[in-house]
Amino acid sequence: MLSKIKNKIVGYLFNRLESYQRRLEVKRQQDLLLEFKSIGSKVSFGKDSIIKNPKYIQIGNNFSTLERFRIEAWDAYGKQTFTPSITIGTNVVFNTDVHIGCINSITIGDNCLFASRIYITDHHHGEPTIQMIALAPIDRPLISKGAVVIENNVWVGEGVAIMPGVTIGENSIIATNAVVTKDIPSNCVAAGIPAKIIKHLK
Repeated sequence: MLSKIKNKIVGYLFNRLESYQRRLEVKRQQDLLLEFKSIGSKVSFGKDSIIKNPKYIQIGNNFSTLERFRIEAWDAYGKQTFTPSITIGTNVVFNTDVHIGCINSITIGDNCLFASRIYITDHHHGEPTIQMIALAPIDRPLISKGAVVIENNVWVGEGVAIMPGVTIGENSIIATNAVVTKDIPSNCVAAGIPAKIIKHLK
């Protein structure tokens, strides 16, 4: 009898704690939304999301992510300063473990769908030169080789990396595990490392 009462008390306390944690997370997300440069309606971030400097980030309506979404707008690194800009359109969905890093400009259009474990960046730690490799990687300056633009209606598959200075044209599909280092035109399927066009969509 005593054991049943103890189990009920433990269950009750656990449920209260879980409810309290959910309320805290909802409050945290509501407070966070106020910090964005602009934000649409019906926006949700998955559990354990990391958002750095939302004041540089614009997001449209009907945006959602699953767990561990990481979006970082870096305005300073060491002695360097930047004015980053991240713009995401309407009806954009990210799956789990997506990382977006920006010191320059990243633009994502409307109706884009992203799978899991995707990396999108407009910068690198240093360059592959003798002078740079004399420094520890963490001490190398952040360098952008150009903005990233992902146009409307793009589907990005699992494990894709999208590198600086790249534009992906509308309606294109980036296949699983591709590394995009050059522009991909509209209405194409691209695959491989580095990504190459394997099909034109008509």
